[in-house]
Amino acid sequence: MSDLSFEQAMQQLERIVVQLEQGELPLEQALEQFEQAVKLSRLSQQKLQQAEQKVSQLLQQQGAETLAPFQPTAEDDA
Repeated sequence: MSDLSFEQAMQQLERIVVQLEQGELPLEQALEQFEQAVKLSRLSQQKLQQAEQKVSQLLQQQGAETLAPFQPTAEDDA
């Protein structure tokens, strides 16, 4: 599973969410899908952290400012 790209992991995660939201899976299968979703979520988070670290390193090499946490504005909610 760790060889999946971020995009592939997100696609699989979205597919699982749709299946779980439909509520038609037997309990055992729903639990297996939920476990898979948790793994995919963790993998996606790791991929994002790695990308953020790489961007941060590149910015430091260029003497640029450090990354700041994203602060959503009212325009982002629209």
